[in-house]
Amino acid sequence: MSTQLKNTVKDGFKSHYCHKADRFCKGDTELPLLFEISTMINNSRFIKDTMEPIMELVGRYLDAERCMLSILNREVSKILLEASYGVSFDRKKESRYLVGEGITGNVVKTGKPIFIDKIEGAHGFVNKTKMELKTKSKKDISFIIVPITVNFEIVGTLSISRVYDKRVNKDELIRILTVIGSMIAQAVRVRQDRIEEVERLKSENQKLHLELENRFSYENIIGNCSKLREVFKQIEQVSTTLATVLIRGESGVGKELIADAIHYKSNRASKPFVKINCAALPETLIESELFGHEKGAFTGASDMKKGRFELAEGGTIFIDEIGELSAHMQIKLLRVLQEKEFERLGGSKTIKCDVRIITATNRNLENAIIDDAFREDLYYRLNVFPIYMPALRERLNDIPLLVDHFIQKTNKKNGTNIIRVASSAIDALMVYHWPGNIRELENCIERAAIISADQVIRVENLPPTLQTAESSSTLRKGSLQIIVEKVEKQLIIDCLIVKKGNVVQAAKELGISNRKLGLRIEKYEIETSKYKVKK
Repeated sequence: MSTQLKNTVKDGFKSHYCHKADRFCKGDTELPLLFEISTMINNSRFIKDTMEPIMELVGRYLDAERCMLSILNREVSKILLEASYGVSFDRKKESRYLVGEGITGNVVKTGKPIFIDKIEGAHGFVNKTKMELKTKSKKDISFIIVPITVNFEIVGTLSISRVYDKRVNKDELIRILTVIGSMIAQAVRVRQDRIEEVERLKSENQKLHLELENRFSYENIIGNCSKLREVFKQIEQVSTTLATVLIRGESGVGKELIADAIHYKSNRASKPFVKINCAALPETLIESELFGHEKGAFTGASDMKKGRFELAEGGTIFIDEIGELSAHMQIKLLRVLQEKEFERLGGSKTIKCDVRIITATNRNLENAIIDDAFREDLYYRLNVFPIYMPALRERLNDIPLLVDHFIQKTNKKNGTNIIRVASSAIDALMVYHWPGNIRELENCIERAAIISADQVIRVENLPPTLQTAESSSTLRKGSLQIIVEKVEKQLIIDCLIVKKGNVVQAAKELGISNRKLGLRIEKYEIETSKYKVKK
């Protein structure tokens, strides 16, 4: 601050009484003040850092208890206190006005300055900064506020509060504040644009988070049968824990969706979620993909590469088709599960990792253990919390819901305009055995929607294997009998789920003997062990 300005500010604490004009004025010291403000703005690298010193300069010059700069955020239609002199940090955060709210909001709305002689009892004075309405010596306080405009657009306000002095010329004080406001207007506009850009980014960020949550919510796992509700319950139970999860189920049932739901409902939702499919990579590349490699570890390793476990640090890794891992890789993975550490391929440095592991398989790991194809100790490490995703043929009642979902999806994806599905087509879908599960159903609906000629999916639009029960080997004893058997099987499974795999209680609930229920369980090849609660 220049010597001349120091004297100017120092003089600002003294009452300037013009005997000639018989009024209070500071016209003789105004030019150095304005020059110093201009210099501060021009030499500033960051506008935000300059505003606080300017507020202090103006406040001291005008004998003000407080000096405040507020900026209008057009994105949220709120007026925020951006810089101040004489206002605490906590009070500054509370000073937010809507357009039209209080004196500040009214100035932004009307574009007219306001001078209040005595703020105590003043109408419309909201006082969100909790300023004292009188001085400690019980003197009245005045409040003056002017709009800041750029190209006739209001971008904020500049205001002061000072001890009431009847000699003050209101018009002159408003003029000085208006001149200062005009000088800092462009800087305020730059700051306004920056604030609004941050607000937009926050809004977009929240929107993306919401879309991400919706994408991996239960809305993406379509169905309402009892088996699926049990899966939802298990997801809720395990999501907020750190337990290792093993997802079982046939190919195409949607095991990856369960992994998605577990991660994005967990406390690690904001951290990385890394996926790897063991069946999609050659055995020679699996170790490098999971644990990374050092430069020169093998032919072609020209650079160091981080593996999936390093990339997933702090988050979750989903290892699909875990049953395809070689014996060598099973040992490596077992060490990560036990010790939480590993080495890159070709390296000697031990790397600690904090990663939650979710795995999935369509293989019968129990049989693989018997055949010495899968390590028993690794199996028990992975099988801490098993979740079984039912095949589509085990949840036929969900087919209409899935069909509606896939119709909407393919309409959006391919520009088709399918309105409904003929009842005969639904019947064909309901009696088919669906070896490819939900993935096959989705492909079937997409194909049918594309070749449909009248916005309706009819049985002739379905693949040949679905058009006749004879060609799909589903009509061995008559279509009615097949449907009845499927319904009977589903009822038995639903009851076993409710009774936690207890066959005796299930038989009692169904009103049949244990022997009859046992015969039906054997006929439909129902594995009751899946539904028993493991203690």
